[in-house]
Amino acid sequence: MTALPAPAPRDPALDGIIKLAVMAVGGQGGGVLTGWIEAVARAGGHAVQATSVAGVSQRTGATIYYIEMAPDSGRPPVFALMPAAGDVDILIAAEMMEAGRAIMRGFVTPDRTTLIASTHRALAVSEKIVPGDGIADAAEVQAAAGVAARRLVMFDMERVAADAGSVISAALLGALAGSDALAFPRAAYEDAIRAGGKGVAGSLAAFARAFEMAAQGPAPAAPAAPPPAATAAPAGPRGAPGLLRAWERLAAEAAALPAPVAEMAARGLAKVVDFQDLAYGREYLDRLHAVVARDGDAQGWELSREAAKYIANAMAYDDVIRVADLKTRPGRMARIAAEMGLAEGQVLQVTEYMHPRAEEIVGLLPARTGAFLARRPRAMRLIGRLFGRGRRLRSDGAMAFGLLWLLGGLRGWRRRTLRHRHEQEHLDRWLHGALAELPGDYALAVEVLRNRRLIKGYSDTHARGLSKFDRVTAGIALVRGRPDAADWARRLREAALKDEAGAALDGALATVRSFAAPPAGGPG
Repeated sequence: MTALPAPAPRDPALDGIIKLAVMAVGGQGGGVLTGWIEAVARAGGHAVQATSVAGVSQRTGATIYYIEMAPDSGRPPVFALMPAAGDVDILIAAEMMEAGRAIMRGFVTPDRTTLIASTHRALAVSEKIVPGDGIADAAEVQAAAGVAARRLVMFDMERVAADAGSVISAALLGALAGSDALAFPRAAYEDAIRAGGKGVAGSLAAFARAFEMAAQGPAPAAPAAPPPAATAAPAGPRGAPGLLRAWERLAAEAAALPAPVAEMAARGLAKVVDFQDLAYGREYLDRLHAVVARDGDAQGWELSREAAKYIANAMAYDDVIRVADLKTRPGRMARIAAEMGLAEGQVLQVTEYMHPRAEEIVGLLPARTGAFLARRPRAMRLIGRLFGRGRRLRSDGAMAFGLLWLLGGLRGWRRRTLRHRHEQEHLDRWLHGALAELPGDYALAVEVLRNRRLIKGYSDTHARGLSKFDRVTAGIALVRGRPDAADWARRLREAALKDEAGAALDGALATVRSFAAPPAGGPG
């Protein structure tokens, strides 16, 4: 056995160097924070070097700001340009997943690293593009941070900054100062903020609050949350007394359903009436009653509860009329202004990107006319060339808003359209297919209802979801009759929700075919 060489002795000159890394993405003020830290260190008699390595893009890679500092001895020190795994004293993460990335890269170690991280989330592109729930589990990152770091300072610094009318960089600086990881006085940090000259009052307020929270240490465990308040009953149409009485009759009918179904039915009824009208709400309840009649208390009414949810989703599909209606709802502009933090005197411009396919245009036509055109490829190509080009509409302007308002007002026309006919036919096939599994396989019937989750959105998003729905349905046909059919139906649906392209679903279907295919030489 060959003896391993002895580790090289550590240079004692390195012991005086403090190594600090900041991981932040665009808009979080990582550069400003780095400048403040440099100013504090220099004011404290330290030699400092700061570098930055930009990520690929705003949400696919954080910019790493790296600072090394050492007491000024009169001799210029030699500093590194980038952090190394296992060799970082202080790691500042401007968002929870950035803390997770830092841990994975080895920048956070239990023997030396103070980890300062904000617990808020700014979802990454990789989380947003997953058709299902692609949000990473922040609790896992917090648990890993507790193990990986020597000392942990973690709270919602984004909220602290927002409450003070500032940005997160000021709260991060306050957490750094309050952690006492650097031996500089609080006044030095505040002087660095003042020297910046921009947003001083808000930055100092955010700094002060974060300083206090970091200095106090971990907060005591929060008391158990009180049970949620009862949800307010959905409101019916206002204005005409006759409409209100009709709504109240429908709402009472939904409330009279079995208790496990009633609350979801009330929400579903409100959704479909808002989408179309009271007559449409009547259709919703009729479909739901047909499911309830086949269900029972022995199974906890699970089938009916899922039906109440997914029948409503299927009836309130996204079409051009619905999208235009939502974009012209009262209060939308005020909500956007509040989310953007619009100050008095600022002007808000809202641009809508519209890219209807030929199918969306034809879907607005009368069912017969639309079906006639849909069967003719040349006509569809011509319509695509005329209308398929993406358009940007300034909905804060009168003309574009008026156009959207007119489109949104076509809900009375919707029942005559080709799109509505297609949606109704598909809904009936799906619901009939689910009920056809009864009474033989109750669990499979429930999973078939849940497969409606695959269909959402409009235009290309709707087409992709419909394609996955059809493929999952075909996969279920291969396992029907097996004792684990419901479990495989769930697995196929979860695979379809994992990625937009459907690679995971391809793999799951290949697995199903491998054991569901007839044996070689057997009947095909």
